[in-house]
Amino acid sequence: MATRDIYETGFDEDVRTESSANQCPECDGHVTTNAVETVCEHCDPVIDAQRIDHGSEWRAYDDEKCERTGGPLTAARHDRGLSTEIGRGTDAKGNEISWQKRRRLTRMRGEQTRGRWRSKAERNLAHGLGEVRRLASALELSDSVRDQPCQLFRSAQNEDLLRGRSIEAIAAASIYGACRCNGLSRLVDDVSEMARVAESRVTNAYKTLNEELGLPAEPVSPSMFVPRLASDLECPNEIRQQARALAEQAEKCGVTTGVHPAGFAAACLYKAGREEGRFLMQSEAAEAANISQSTVRTHRDTLQQLNGGQRVGPKSTTQKREASAESRG
Repeated sequence: MATRDIYETGFDEDVRTESSANQCPECDGHVTTNAVETVCEHCDPVIDAQRIDHGSEWRAYDDEKCERTGGPLTAARHDRGLSTEIGRGTDAKGNEISWQKRRRLTRMRGEQTRGRWRSKAERNLAHGLGEVRRLASALELSDSVRDQPCQLFRSAQNEDLLRGRSIEAIAAASIYGACRCNGLSRLVDDVSEMARVAESRVTNAYKTLNEELGLPAEPVSPSMFVPRLASDLECPNEIRQQARALAEQAEKCGVTTGVHPAGFAAACLYKAGREEGRFLMQSEAAEAANISQSTVRTHRDTLQQLNGGQRVGPKSTTQKREASAESRG
């Protein structure tokens, strides 16, 4: 009986299996087989080639459109999307079922609902992931970004960070953390407004996630908010490009440290609109950034000082008094 050396294999195409029973028909050399082809190690001819598709099978049989596959695994579901749902009214082929079977299916759905959760933690996970999916849809996030806060919520539950905090606050903090890690222009108040949770609770939950899980969050810059505000204000491309250039110049000079990023971006759009001949009102820019008009004027003065070669940043009280005295003199 021929012996066969079996090595650990997986779905990687580069994993090879060796067989001492098979020999090359050309040189009687050693034959190696992987998931794509069978080759000889000595003379290197391709003896056999066959592509193995390890994915789902979408082939339809007859005209019934039956697919021998299920949904893909996803982190947005508490069970990774592996659970099944009992249908209503029709069978798998779309045919109507009798009322006796409908009553039976109703009772089966009730039993399935009661026995779905194996523990309270799993029920909380399902509720939290549902809240994350709702927020991701409301904020118009892509599916690839949506899976990241779902995985972040799982990590928070595994680290027992939900104790003493609401599920909605942790879900909103996970959304905000994923936006920060991907460089998306979302503020805490935007997320808290959609989540119907106080901004302070979302901020505290995000600080906990950032400290305990070590999120690779990037600092928020005003230039990230320029395209979003320009779209809300329906500004042309010339004003958008000029405002972005102003924001990047201010960031290089260090005058944006500690300021409201959306407010500074609104001031850049306001100043760029004035320079391009489109008189954008301060009230419109302030409303788009959810700030006051005085904040827009303050940042506008900072930009004027920066472009005029004067001192960068707001003046101190002493300098204001000296300037006032010089003007009176």
